[in-house]
Amino acid sequence: MSFEITKELTKNPKTKPDSSNLVFGKHFTDHMFIMDYETGKGWHSPRIVPYQPILLDPAAKVFHYGQTIFEGLKAFRKADGTVVTFRPNKNFERLNRSNERLSIPAIDEKLALEALRELLLIDQDWVPSEEGTSLYIRPFVIATESALGVNPSEKYMFMIIMSPVGSYYAEGINPVKIFVESKYVRAVRGGVGNAKTAGNYAASLKAQEEAHEQGYSQVLWLDGVHLKYIEEVGSMNIFFRIDGKVVTPALNGSILDGITRNSIIQLLKHWGWTVEERQISIDELVEAQKSDKLEEIFGTGTAAVISPVGEISYAGEKFTIRDGSTGELSAKLYDTLTGIQRGALEDPFGWVVEIK
Repeated sequence: MSFEITKELTKNPKTKPDSSNLVFGKHFTDHMFIMDYETGKGWHSPRIVPYQPILLDPAAKVFHYGQTIFEGLKAFRKADGTVVTFRPNKNFERLNRSNERLSIPAIDEKLALEALRELLLIDQDWVPSEEGTSLYIRPFVIATESALGVNPSEKYMFMIIMSPVGSYYAEGINPVKIFVESKYVRAVRGGVGNAKTAGNYAASLKAQEEAHEQGYSQVLWLDGVHLKYIEEVGSMNIFFRIDGKVVTPALNGSILDGITRNSIIQLLKHWGWTVEERQISIDELVEAQKSDKLEEIFGTGTAAVISPVGEISYAGEKFTIRDGSTGELSAKLYDTLTGIQRGALEDPFGWVVEIK
């Protein structure tokens, strides 16, 4: 597939926000990427245009049948001013896996990578340089056909928007408290739990709201059949350091294949750690805690990179992990991966891609 990406530059550049006081997803760069799809014509008209609202018919299928997927990745500014991204090819590979599950036509991954590169070159001044900051990148697809009827849309839009964001940890990496959810379920095998689609997040909001009311920042999801086996935390994958080994739930069709998850597993194995990807029950976790074998818990994801867990609540009991402080492995993983992403540490895996 060969396309020329057309470019229309803004005549009214925005005032950039204060990089020392950035919040997540509130400010957006001057430009965006758009490409359209129509049955019989395929993907066409790739273009970079000024950031702007989009016009959709009230009958657009995205509103009624939820055909939408998205991705999340970041660009960083190195100390020498170079702009880099972290494993963007993996995001577009996963985007197409989500497309397949939601009956959305595949995107040409090379074109998507080139569109991202050109968009970043145009808006590179929006990539902040302060410690812990980055440019968050959100590719997404929506169904745009104006028709009511439960079948795949014949029209779509693929877009990329970007937002400068601050450090996830304003005062340093701090443990969070998580609530083990035993009433609601997030996904089941055969559903859309392994796709990055909006419905998964909408389905999680009620449990998240109730957990917040009890003082917990995240929800630990159990499997949707037995409410017994651990799956993931909020928008993160989850890891447990138990008796000298690192355990994480195996990808089973209802867990998102996290790119940070994959990177952490590679990094741990590179260091010589034993990593077990397997089924783990909440009962096994509680037993490990009570027998003093549970050494650390941490979540992994694009936004936080590493999110240590200091306390879990399950079945009316509260369990403090370690003494509620950040574990040494969690801290080392955070420092190493963020160091690789920002170019401060060697990248032995070839994960960092320079934008030029």
